[in-house]
Amino acid sequence: MAKTKRETNGHTMPHLGSTDQILDKKRTSEQKSFREKLMGFLRRNLMVILTVSGVLVGVGLGTMVRKMNLTRAQMTYFAFPGEMLLRMLKMIILPLVVCSLVSGAASLDTRSLGKLGGIAVGYFLVTTLIASCIGVALAFIIKPGVGAGALNTNSLSLESVSTDKETADSFLDLARNLFPANLVAAAFRSYATDYKMVAVGNDTNGTALYQKVPIGTDTDGMNILGLVLFAMVFGVALRKLGPEGEELIRFFNAFNEATMVLVSWIMWYVPLGIMFLVGSKIVEMEDVVLLVTSLGKYIFASILGHIIHGGIVLPLIYFGFTRKNPFTFLSGLITPFTTAFATCSSSATLPSMIKCVEENNGVDKRISRFILPIGATVNMDGAAIFQCVAAVFIAQLNNVELNAGQIFTILVTATASSVGAAGIPAGGIITIAIILEAIGLPTNDLSLMLAVDWIVDRTTTVVNVEGDALGAGILHHINLQEMKKKKQQEEEEEKEDQEAEELLEVRVELVANSRAEEESSPLVRHQVAKTPEATPEAIESML
Repeated sequence: MAKTKRETNGHTMPHLGSTDQILDKKRTSEQKSFREKLMGFLRRNLMVILTVSGVLVGVGLGTMVRKMNLTRAQMTYFAFPGEMLLRMLKMIILPLVVCSLVSGAASLDTRSLGKLGGIAVGYFLVTTLIASCIGVALAFIIKPGVGAGALNTNSLSLESVSTDKETADSFLDLARNLFPANLVAAAFRSYATDYKMVAVGNDTNGTALYQKVPIGTDTDGMNILGLVLFAMVFGVALRKLGPEGEELIRFFNAFNEATMVLVSWIMWYVPLGIMFLVGSKIVEMEDVVLLVTSLGKYIFASILGHIIHGGIVLPLIYFGFTRKNPFTFLSGLITPFTTAFATCSSSATLPSMIKCVEENNGVDKRISRFILPIGATVNMDGAAIFQCVAAVFIAQLNNVELNAGQIFTILVTATASSVGAAGIPAGGIITIAIILEAIGLPTNDLSLMLAVDWIVDRTTTVVNVEGDALGAGILHHINLQEMKKKKQQEEEEEKEDQEAEELLEVRVELVANSRAEEESSPLVRHQVAKTPEATPEAIESML
């Protein structure tokens, strides 16, 4: 018994030790798994964490440096790292837009391209029109210009903005820029109408009569609209060529992939660049308290419009189409949103937006590289909101009562002119001038908009790029549904073909069997045939 106990105890002790070892191993494995999960999370979201940290550090750095009272030259040096980021992003825009649109248009068949293009244009127009309505409604509810009649450019020591461009010429310039006369020049210049006074004779008193005649001039800045249209049409033309165009399509695809590699390298500089962009903007601010107290209602109305449109309207539209959580989709785009907030440029955000939409949200490359460059050029929801608020604000500032016709003009002009708004910082200010000209209001208060544009333009750009991204998500979903339907139809057709083939085989077998029976049983038929003839003979024999 003692031996058995000893043995039992001998067996029991190691068993208890092994239990402790198992528990230790379990704990260490749990710690390891937690550490691995944490490291995996950090690795996946490192860019987002660095970018957001860049903004926060930039605010702190700007606040500290602001107290040092830097000279203008020193401010320029301080802003240099941020300037380098903007230059890098602008450098990559041209090859990215052209190559992505050519390869995107060439990879989609003409029917799909037409359908997706139609849905995209419809989505852009409807969302921009909704944004314009929100802007006008908020301006009438909040009334940012009422009681601010004493406010003028001189009281804020602002420079005046001169714009004497006719509304008709603004829209004609838009059409002219769609078809650039020189593609190489379109990479850095765009068409703009200017005016000169031409003598046309004398009146009865001998005084010379002059007429304002529009003349064409070139202004600095990429004609992105013309390049987008050319790249799309060129991609479709390459598709139509068939086998002959495949080599060139492969070239543009390779060029596009190489550009995306460059983008992934530039993205690692984004946190540092953003830190200095935000910091330098805080250092450059002059009397921000006076601006905010004077134009606080206007800033509040614009930003509230952006929150409503970007936080409620656009996610609802996305949910309506896809029945998926829009905020899950948007959570993968924090880096491009932060870039948009810091750079105030839809075009500069385009490289990081394409990368994140494809990698984090799984949007088809053909869809993202086709729709996002168009969206960055054409879709300006955020701009439409602040332009409408600005137009009503200036009307209230000048004590002008807007009638229904003028409100309708604001909505239509803001929706149409946001198409041609440049995707650059303060690009929408010129568009406000078009709206003001259309409703007959003075443009000399535009400098007030320019004074606070650096605040409003940040949320404007975030809403602009959010609209583009959600549009790409909607088109991706529609494309997937179409592909599923197509697959189901093909499967049904295959089933029908198989059933038809099986029926045909059964018929052939039946015919073969019946013939075999005919050949193999002549006696049966003979007997059957002779039965009625044999019966009378049998009767006779019986008699």
